[in-house]
Amino acid sequence: MPRQDWSDKRERQYEHIKESERKQGRGERRAEEIAARTVNKNRAQAGEAKTSSRLSREDTSPQKRGGQRSGTNREKGRTKDQLYAEAKKKGVEGRSKMTKAELKKALGASD
Repeated sequence: MPRQDWSDKRERQYEHIKESERKQGRGERRAEEIAARTVNKNRAQAGEAKTSSRLSREDTSPQKRGGQRSGTNREKGRTKDQLYAEAKKKGVEGRSKMTKAELKKALGASD
């Protein structure tokens, strides 16, 4: 989703974030959305954007915040799909029948 007003650096940043989100189990559209929002907020904080809100300029960067404010009361951390993908990568036996809590325990996850 290249933007005309993004620099080459921001394009690389966008692709890197998008790829990272895909590896974490997000869908293509969601990964693109997260990457674009992150890049746009970083541009605002760096003074590169033509217009930006005060919150975008002064708030904690997306990289430092790391999903602390997701807007829900649900448990924070990786999703069951993300845990399952990691378990598959590590060859955990019986992973398909495990609950989220069991996957966390099998992986030794602290989140």
